[in-house]
Amino acid sequence: MDRHTKKEPEQHRSDRAGWLRAAVLGSDDGIVSTSSLMIGVAAAAGSKEAILVAGAAGLVAGAMSMAAGEYVSVSSQRDAEEADIAREKSELAEKPRAELHELAGIYVRRGLDKELAMKVAEQLSAHDRLGAHLKDELGIDGSTLARPLQAAWISAVSFALFALVPIFAMLVSPPAWRLPAIAVSSLVSLGVLGAFGSHLGGAPLSRGALRVMVGGGLAMAVTAAIGRLLSVSVG
Repeated sequence: MDRHTKKEPEQHRSDRAGWLRAAVLGSDDGIVSTSSLMIGVAAAAGSKEAILVAGAAGLVAGAMSMAAGEYVSVSSQRDAEEADIAREKSELAEKPRAELHELAGIYVRRGLDKELAMKVAEQLSAHDRLGAHLKDELGIDGSTLARPLQAAWISAVSFALFALVPIFAMLVSPPAWRLPAIAVSSLVSLGVLGAFGSHLGGAPLSRGALRVMVGGGLAMAVTAAIGRLLSVSVG
């Protein structure tokens, strides 16, 4: 390769962590919770209308719950990050020399000798003093700070979209096949999602697919059993 050719910047999968977590969580939960709810109603000998209402209610309530939950959770994380940033700014303003030695000490512990560690700390501080301390002392990268609104809308939209999978399966299947159609379509979708999430994260596809399919299948089986038991006891 020509030594003058510019090297493309490396793509790090960890940069996707925030939105990817929200999307995967929302889509998986949309399928599992909605299908489980519908299967529970179907197992209790519910009518097509009752199953559809359960699915629609689960979609709306679940999407809103995911949005609220993600927003509160990620906001708490963002609050903690901003508190650490504010404290670090204060310490840099009050005792800059001590903070410089603290930064150099971090590099010494990573394997640099004291003289070189101090030079590195001084050069990085001259370029971006706060950024150097946030990244190397606190592990905070300004480009990957928690984003509550992003997590909220991504999780809500992904939940709602994938909650349509069991609803659509129920609508297009004949009465005798409603329950298995919901279960099979949901499990297949979970497997695809699990494999896709593993691909984006750089993990083995089979492992990602298997873990979500097992969890989803267990949830559906439990709700089906509960629906069946309730229908028998009430009937």
